[in-house]
Amino acid sequence: MKLTPGKLAGLKKVSTERGIIAAAAMDQRGSLQKSLSKEKGGGEVTDAMMEEFKSLVTEVLTPHASAILLDPEWGLPASKKRAKNAGLLLAYEKTGYDKTGPGRLPDLLDHWSARRLKEAGADCVKILLYYTPDDPKHINETKHAWVERIGDECRANDIPFFLEFVGYEEGADEKGLEYAKKKPRIVTESMREFSKDRYGVDVLKVEVPVNMKFVEGTKSFAGTKAYTKKEAIDHFHKAAAAATKPFIYLSAGVSNAEFSETLELAGESGVKFNGVLCGRATWKDGIPVYAKQGAAAFRKWLETEGVKNINNVNDKLKAATSWHSIYGVELVHA
Repeated sequence: MKLTPGKLAGLKKVSTERGIIAAAAMDQRGSLQKSLSKEKGGGEVTDAMMEEFKSLVTEVLTPHASAILLDPEWGLPASKKRAKNAGLLLAYEKTGYDKTGPGRLPDLLDHWSARRLKEAGADCVKILLYYTPDDPKHINETKHAWVERIGDECRANDIPFFLEFVGYEEGADEKGLEYAKKKPRIVTESMREFSKDRYGVDVLKVEVPVNMKFVEGTKSFAGTKAYTKKEAIDHFHKAAAAATKPFIYLSAGVSNAEFSETLELAGESGVKFNGVLCGRATWKDGIPVYAKQGAAAFRKWLETEGVKNINNVNDKLKAATSWHSIYGVELVHA
């Protein structure tokens, strides 16, 4: 597979020199507002607060990241604060999903397009999609066509397309045992589907195929078993084998310790993952600090705990492999 010049340039901008994506994520919107409001004891979370929070995270953490993922609603001021070494991914979808009917259907931001995101400085475009192969055909056909349109838009603007998909099951507890047993298949089949060339996806941003709290023999194990460690490693292999495009892991809001252990397990399994796009596992614990003590205290927290968290994750990326070989890129060393 070969990349067009614009896509190749964009991917290089968000990667380390050796072709690993070590990106921070700060595109949370609705969930971040809710968390900040709760920690403040209710009340409004203003646009200025959202911008300040995102700017602080970006400023302090991007010297330790290959890129940052932001949203164009509150993240553009933050994008100007990133370190020179860090590329920029911008989110193109509205926060959340359509709650008026089944299927968790997505929607795009009204005033944005792939062209406009590129004009705003994006090196890559990111989309989030809630997806399960088990949904009725008409729902998944709607989603497939939607992704195809975005893929075509990114092709037309010669900008890399990152597709993030998050599995779910209507009416299920997605943190529970029953869903944990179904998760490996949901993740694997989603990776297989969106690796197809028709979607024009350049990098898959994926969940790990297991819930670590149910993997017996791990530090994250919470006491109820869905898989042995050997079975978990097998699930990592099956999911990775389904992908023909580069893929990176998302942290899905778990703790830094759990995400670090997850990446260790991925490393132990020997799967060829190409990096991470990790948000909350790095900065989530700073939300109460910002809400209760303000910007200066949050900056201090980021400079100590936040940096420690991102370095924990970076340390585990020694096991990641370069996307260069997938796209036939030969690096010229100066």
